[in-house]
Amino acid sequence: MQYTQRELQLSPYRRGFHLITDDISRAMPELATLQQGLLHVFIKHSSASLTINENADPTVRGDFERFFNRAVPENEPYYQHTDEGPDDMPAHLKASLLGSSVTLPVTAGRLNLGTWQGIYLGEHRDHASGRTLVLTLHGR
Repeated sequence: MQYTQRELQLSPYRRGFHLITDDISRAMPELATLQQGLLHVFIKHSSASLTINENADPTVRGDFERFFNRAVPENEPYYQHTDEGPDDMPAHLKASLLGSSVTLPVTAGRLNLGTWQGIYLGEHRDHASGRTLVLTLHGR
């Protein structure tokens, strides 16, 4: 059984949903050596998220952003955590709704995603710095 773990520093992204599947695959060349296994991807931040969804039509990512902005609006009068700006508390809520990790199967040296699936970074802050991912690969 092979285990590999490393951190991947992503460049800053604007607020929204961004495909990062290729960034992750490039950062983990050991994928090619496995016949079967799992890749776990964890984001080390509480105001950004990871999810898997449509990888072909960019309008889906825009629809995601518009939906979550309506579902979790800024400047709600009941928010107490407001010191870091109006986007901060909504960013924490969005990150909790979507999650901080994804686990993907690895088959024959590749991520075994569906034809139209990709890994999204959900960047929920207006002016975030780069994000750090922990990539943990195991298999044979």
